[in-house]
Amino acid sequence: MTELAPGRDLLTQLAESYGIATDYWAFNGDLTQVADSTIIKVLAGMGVDAKTELSAREALRDAELRPWREVLPECTVVPQGSEVAIPVHLSHGAKVRVELTYEDGRTTSLSQVEDFTPPRDVDGQLTGQASFKIPNDLPLGYHRLTCSVELPIDLAPEVTDAPLIVVPNRLPSPGEKGGDGWGVMAQLYSVCSKNSWGIGDTSDLKELCSLVGAEGGDFLLINPLHAAEPVGHMTPSPYLPVTRRFFNPIYIRPEDIREVAYMPSSQRALVEWAGEEPKKAAVTPGTIERDSAWEAKRQALELIFNEPRSAARQRDFERFRVAEGSGLENFAFWCALREKYGEDFPEALRSPATPQASAERAALSERIDFYAWMQWVIDDQLAEAQRSALSSGMHIGIFHDLAVGVHACGSDTWSLPEAFADGVTVGAPPDMYNQLGQNWSQLPWRPDSLRRLAYAPLRDMARTVLRHAGAVRVDHVMGLFRLWWIPEGNGASDGAYVRFDHDAMLGVLMLEAQRADAVVVGEDLGNVEPWVRDYLNARGILGTSVLWFEENQDGQFKRPEEFRTQSLVTVDTHDLPPLAGYLAGEHVDLRNRLHLLTEPVEKVRADALAERGRMVDRLREFDLLSDIPTEREIIEAMHCYIARTPAELLAISLTDAVGERKAQNVPGTDQEYENWRVPLTDSSENLVLVEDLAKNPRLNSLLQRFKKELSASRS
Repeated sequence: MTELAPGRDLLTQLAESYGIATDYWAFNGDLTQVADSTIIKVLAGMGVDAKTELSAREALRDAELRPWREVLPECTVVPQGSEVAIPVHLSHGAKVRVELTYEDGRTTSLSQVEDFTPPRDVDGQLTGQASFKIPNDLPLGYHRLTCSVELPIDLAPEVTDAPLIVVPNRLPSPGEKGGDGWGVMAQLYSVCSKNSWGIGDTSDLKELCSLVGAEGGDFLLINPLHAAEPVGHMTPSPYLPVTRRFFNPIYIRPEDIREVAYMPSSQRALVEWAGEEPKKAAVTPGTIERDSAWEAKRQALELIFNEPRSAARQRDFERFRVAEGSGLENFAFWCALREKYGEDFPEALRSPATPQASAERAALSERIDFYAWMQWVIDDQLAEAQRSALSSGMHIGIFHDLAVGVHACGSDTWSLPEAFADGVTVGAPPDMYNQLGQNWSQLPWRPDSLRRLAYAPLRDMARTVLRHAGAVRVDHVMGLFRLWWIPEGNGASDGAYVRFDHDAMLGVLMLEAQRADAVVVGEDLGNVEPWVRDYLNARGILGTSVLWFEENQDGQFKRPEEFRTQSLVTVDTHDLPPLAGYLAGEHVDLRNRLHLLTEPVEKVRADALAERGRMVDRLREFDLLSDIPTEREIIEAMHCYIARTPAELLAISLTDAVGERKAQNVPGTDQEYENWRVPLTDSSENLVLVEDLAKNPRLNSLLQRFKKELSASRS
């Protein structure tokens, strides 16, 4: 007999109890229903069986009883200064006391407050609820609650503990911290120098920061530097890492490691020899080849790693490993296993906790040391780059980008599989720029697992990224509120939104940012619920405004004064062609060639031409353009236009500044386009090296005009 499938009402109740939306507003304004089959698959990604009416009803009952089965809430996150009562569940009539242990080790007892919640039957036991008041003067930090429930005579009290995280109410904005600022956006891997090993690195980062700082800029916003595959093919996209907690050692500059200066000449010659071919590639036109660059650099790093370190340097390395703890050790272990077994680990090594994994860890200890050492090296080089940035006059310095998620077969999913959903990836539903939707091939965190883990994955990631930075941009910040989950086998448009505890997620991120004295910017473009922008604004998190996307309902571009104050304003993004190509309509030709258009190419081309015309008209309205402007004049005028906005942060894309025409990324493509492998070139497709930037005429012209306009508008 075939079991009945759950009805829509039951499925909706169950989905809502797990934060899954059963409908959503599409970009065209239509309320769209999520298919029952999709809801069932998304629930399965959280470990919930809803395939039959019976299993769905059992799952709904479990969801309703979940809070009552917890003595203390799994994790409590509260804003500083708030009046909060913590519920405690215990046998009805039992006596209980609750103690708070501060992050610094101090303790205090909590006062019980009245709670008239009636008891209820939980798994055959009458269970009551008591509540305890959290002091409203708690300091920011990670504290713990301990609950002691008295049991019948001669039995020790039953003790339960759980985390209590106190987070900031609001972060100070850049303006509140000392003034508005501007900076430059760059895809670091694309910006090489003559001494780069085929890809931009920390030395190039340091030089770029120095250049921007000398021009009066306050930050350099770069692509995510998250770690990628340690061997074999390296995924080009910086937005599809194997972990977001650790960095990609491909960005290390080998010659800047201190031990290189003391290497015997024969060994140093081997390092230099390893760099010959990638250094030639850095100054030769063509796509960026990460695999060959990394293979050569890894050989050199192996040689340097085997050189003796001073006692002080070795102690620094050991302290770094202790501070980073099991997270670093497991990441380095995963790298060593990937090196030995490739993509497919034996079943006995499916996680770092298996008995076989312990034996393998001991056998691979030297390789684990090597991968941990590389993290220490890049951490040191990033610290030096940030020190240099601040000494150049920057107020913010390095501005990191945080990817939405991680590779399904990466280190994070192996090290902490319980934190991730199974059988789903994340992306975005169709919108006006990506009419087929997007699948980013990343695994999402499970909201319930994050709470159970006291948001440690988020905390550790944010702490590492912000350690040597003055700001972080959260790509697709809506992912801290809700994410579009796409079940395996479904198209990108056939997914569902899953809600997260945004108060807790943003709170933990803000706590780490405040401790790092860093600015947080949320990329809130696309299909974003209006209240989210108000929420971010109230918490001191800046939004993102892109000139091309800032239109009023009549289709006209917003006037400068209509832009948000608490935002980072740019003219375009890394997901659009640079302005030189965009203004020429090359994005239409490219998307047509890649079969990404859902409307006739003639209509899309006409719409793009009309959009360009509206932009030119608006710039003329503000006396920023001549009657017959050149491409360069339009680009400069667009940057002068955003200089007139009240935004606290403004950014110039390096590609726009030098006249680049090719896009770094075409959303909706994988192998069809050379995504994330385009070196920085000018309008004639000549390579632009880091050492050439200071004398680049287009860059200097744009900067001088932009700074003059900014000074006039802010005076």
